[in-house]
Amino acid sequence: MGHEAPRASSFQMLLLLLLLLLLRAEPLRSAELTFELPDNAKQCFHEEVEQGVKFSLDYQVITGGHYDVDCYVEDPRGNIIYRETKKQYDSFTYKTEAKGVYRFCFSNEFSTFSHKTVYFDFQVGDEPPILPDMGNRVTALTQMESACVTIHEALKTVIDSQTHYRLREAQDRARAEDLNSRVSYWSVGETIALFVVSFSQVLLLKSFFTEKRPVNRAVHS
Repeated sequence: MGHEAPRASSFQMLLLLLLLLLLRAEPLRSAELTFELPDNAKQCFHEEVEQGVKFSLDYQVITGGHYDVDCYVEDPRGNIIYRETKKQYDSFTYKTEAKGVYRFCFSNEFSTFSHKTVYFDFQVGDEPPILPDMGNRVTALTQMESACVTIHEALKTVIDSQTHYRLREAQDRARAEDLNSRVSYWSVGETIALFVVSFSQVLLLKSFFTEKRPVNRAVHS
């Protein structure tokens, strides 16, 4: 019974550190969104960022057309700091040189009929330290702190993997539904064509075996 109390105390401390880790693991600012992008349309988003702050943009086209989209990022001075055309997915990281409103846009203007669904994750700032004094600490981490760091990294990996597989699942489902609709339309078209050809053959064969009666003409003397 004498060893139960320290073990319970260690377990409670680990749970407390885990709770602190989860509360502090979020970036300073983060925006994650899935939106519809019609054909011949452009959608822009704005974010005010301080000077010397790092931000990152990850995006992926989930459904529509060839799963591609144009994307560009513009700084407060109007300079284009990132531009890609007809990309299915990409990542961009940048450290700001000026304070102001940064704009990132997604364009589907090159498409005349394809409706797109786009996902993006926009993060501003660096992740805060897991432990309060981890940034300027000179001593080695304890076993419990090392375990917390390991669990934190594992949780980040799990979150990234879940996001990746969720997007892949949505993309594969959209492709399967599109393929199913195409197969259905093709089957209906084949059925109609089969009936038309069959009816035409019946009429053609019937015309071959139809007896043509001679026309009686009156003889005038």
